[in-house]
Amino acid sequence: MEKYKPAKPKQKPANLKSPTVNILINVSIFLLTAAIIFMAYSLFLKLSYKGEEEFALPDTKGAEEIIQIDVRNGCGVSGVADRYTDYLRSKGFDVADIGNYISSDVDETLIIDRIGNMANAYKVASALGVRNENVIQQLNKDYFIDVSVVIGKDYFSLTPFK
Repeated sequence: MEKYKPAKPKQKPANLKSPTVNILINVSIFLLTAAIIFMAYSLFLKLSYKGEEEFALPDTKGAEEIIQIDVRNGCGVSGVADRYTDYLRSKGFDVADIGNYISSDVDETLIIDRIGNMANAYKVASALGVRNENVIQQLNKDYFIDVSVVIGKDYFSLTPFK
């Protein structure tokens, strides 16, 4: 004999016709639609914007155009390296380090190329008024700078002090 199983009662569908549920569903649909429209508009603006930001900063330089400099005081007069640093920064150079040279008895200011790009050293020499004969090359892979400036006893005759 088969056992009798009572019939499962049918569940009533949710009452979607109540005014509260209808209002909540309509408000949700409206808010989601507004959010989608806002995001689509924002994406459109971002993709089609040919902004003025590219033209706002004409003096910005690429990484390959920035010359990093190490300024060393080799004349023994205090404050000279700071004055040269301020001058070089005003001319657009990136002075990464300031300090004293191993000797304080350097007669003429030297510009030392550290990475094998003499053009950068000549640019610094030109900005400071240093003669091209005083531009030398000493490659050093341990330095993370392009050019070293060693200020000599002729510091007062160069451009930053004129």
